[in-house]
Amino acid sequence: MSTPSPVGAFIVPVTPLQQNCTVVWCEATRKAAVIDPGGEIDAILGEIARRGLTLEKIWVTHGHLDHAGATAELKAKSGCPIEGPHRDDLFWIEKIETQGALYGMPEARTFTTDRWLQHGDQVALGDTVWEVIHCPGHTPGHVVFFNREARFAQVGDVLFKGSIGRTDFPRGNHQDLLDAITGRLWPLGDDVRFVPGHGPMSTFGDERRSNPFVSDSALRRSAD
Repeated sequence: MSTPSPVGAFIVPVTPLQQNCTVVWCEATRKAAVIDPGGEIDAILGEIARRGLTLEKIWVTHGHLDHAGATAELKAKSGCPIEGPHRDDLFWIEKIETQGALYGMPEARTFTTDRWLQHGDQVALGDTVWEVIHCPGHTPGHVVFFNREARFAQVGDVLFKGSIGRTDFPRGNHQDLLDAITGRLWPLGDDVRFVPGHGPMSTFGDERRSNPFVSDSALRRSAD
C-alpha cells in the first residue's frame, strides 16, 4: 500500500497563453501556495476557498508576463508574501506592464518580491519543505520548486512534455538550459512528476527516454 502524498495540487490554465498556474498545499495543515499567478485571480481564490484551503504563500518561477502578471493583484487581495524568482529576473519583472500592453493583457502589473530565491534555498509551506533549484536558460533567474518527499516539481518553462523552454528571449541561453535540466533536474530521479509551465504533466524519466531535446539518446547524438 503506497504512502499518501504530503502534498496536494491542482492546475488552473490562465491567460491567453494557457499558463499552468499551480496551487499546491500541505495535506496536514491545508496551507496552500499559488505558483505563477499569471491571471484570473478571482477564479483561483474561489477554488482555493471551495477546497477548504488557506492561502499562505505566492511563489514565482520566473518573471515572464504569463507567469507573473497577476502576482501584484494576488498579493493585494490575499496579503500573502511573494517568494521568487531569482534576482536575475528583475529586468523581466520590470517589463511586465510594457509586455502586458503588447500582448493584450493591460491589467498585468509589476511587483516587488518579498524574498529573492537562490539555488539551494528552501521554502516552507505548512509542514512541508520545498527545495529551490535555480535553472537558468529560458530566463536567467528561473527557479524550480521541488518537494522531495512527494517526488513532485513545478518547473515553469524549463521543461515540457516533449520539449524544453525557448531560449531566444533576452538573456536566454540554450546551453545553460540544457545544463540546468541535465545537471540539476535529472539527478532528482526519474520518478519525479512535474507540472510544466504549459501543457500536460510528465515525469523526468519519461523525458529522459523520449524528449527530442534532452533525452539521453538525443544528448549522446549531439555529443558525437
